Amino acid sequence: MEKFHEVNICGRVEKLPVLTLPSGINIAFFNLHGNPSLTEHCGKNLAKFAGDCEVLLTAESKGLQLTHVVARELDMPFYAVARKSKKLYMQDGISVAYGTSITTGKNQEFYLSKHDVDLIKGKKVAIVDDVISTGESVKGLEDLVLKAGGIINKKLFVLAEGDAKDRKDINYLATIPLL
Repeated sequence: MEKFHEVNICGRVEKLPVLTLPSGINIAFFNLHGNPSLTEHCGKNLAKFAGDCEVLLTAESKGLQLTHVVARELDMPFYAVARKSKKLYMQDGISVAYGTSITTGKNQEFYLSKHDVDLIKGKKVAIVDDVISTGESVKGLEDLVLKAGGIINKKLFVLAEGDAKDRKDINYLATIPLL
């Protein structure tokens, strides 16, 4: 029998399936892929926190459509995307290594194209993503912003998981426990 965890995200109740990670930790799995209604709801609510930001940065892939909605709501023509592998068009970009995230279980690297470096340089940046848990991925994104010459202005998430809810340097819409 499948287990679920209910979460109220700004008045919208979602039933998240409980999944066991390879590490043995159980999580309430939040997935925006393929769900335009939920993505719109979350993006519009996150945009309320980002009005004083000049550019948005997200990591592929789960933050992409969310950040698209936030950018549209703020009338931003572009947002920056940190890729998890170096693409052909990124030969003149930058990269940073970061630690192990709760879902991947291995060290990773973020890559940013020159176009996105130029977009960030000297600007107030909002980091946007779906879930923050251990904070390793956001640390990598922060390092990328600083390396690109940007100013970290906001860190915005739909959900804060586990102890992340106690962080004072982030904004989020709802919390979920580690199960």
